[in-house]
Amino acid sequence: MSGYLTTHVLDTARGCPAEGIEIALYRVSGNSHRKIASALTNADGRTDAPILPEGRFKTGHYELIFFCGDYLRNHGDNQGNVMFLDQVPIRFGMSEEMHYHVPLLLSPYGYSTYRGS
Repeated sequence: MSGYLTTHVLDTARGCPAEGIEIALYRVSGNSHRKIASALTNADGRTDAPILPEGRFKTGHYELIFFCGDYLRNHGDNQGNVMFLDQVPIRFGMSEEMHYHVPLLLSPYGYSTYRGS
């Protein structure tokens, strides 16, 4: 089995998927970041396809950046010019050729993640 990476965003404050959040995926090597993919969440809070599909997967260190500011503003979490959460980075490693799932559980003042399945 080849590896691949999926993600999704759940709005835990509203209890629903978070649609319309831009996500960027970077490959990390030391202090170097190289953007390798981007996607937008759909109505189910997921990307339409794996953000890192089979065939492009390589083990190593990665960072997902979730651009949440506009989503939070559009859903009434208007905190003025400076958002508490605007961009949420999650850095992680993938050491085996398998399916990795890295979701974001989001609210206006906090977030969490886990290694999903």
